[in-house]
Amino acid sequence: MNKKPLNLLKGILAGSDDDVTIEYNDSNAKFSFENSELICRLIDGKYPNYEAVIPKENPNHLTISRNQFLNSVRRVSIFSNKTTHQIRLKIAGAELNISAEDIDYSNKAEERLTCDYQGDDMQIGFNSRFLSEMLSNLNADDVQLEMSMPNRAGILTPVDGLDEGEMVTMLVMPVMLNS
Repeated sequence: MNKKPLNLLKGILAGSDDDVTIEYNDSNAKFSFENSELICRLIDGKYPNYEAVIPKENPNHLTISRNQFLNSVRRVSIFSNKTTHQIRLKIAGAELNISAEDIDYSNKAEERLTCDYQGDDMQIGFNSRFLSEMLSNLNADDVQLEMSMPNRAGILTPVDGLDEGEMVTMLVMPVMLNS
């Protein structure tokens, strides 16, 4: 299933407490609620082995306020390159430095946040659009970013705000940093 039906469903159900009945077969999914039905076609094809791309060894752990992190990423990203949307995270001790630079227009921004960090000092680049979207779709007060190396994917997880039995794992791919 692609993103459009889910966004439709999200918009229709916003603020609704009604139960949703989900039925599906090999080709379609049906969502029934109130007096409405939404039917959408499921995407054909073999689902990739996503577990193979989730790094298992992530010794560097950053824990930070989701809201502070999200707002800082949004502000700094205004000054990022309009093609790559690259922001740089520089983490050392209890300090996270978020920066962006667009050399073409001589734009630059930098912010410092306090965080809880266990691991080696690190610099890693991310696409700010993807990071913002991930952070804005979580309800957590705090999030954890687990990393191994600047060229390996990071794992973003909510520290709190989950329902019982719920698990959320988001994979955030790094971008190559300009020196």
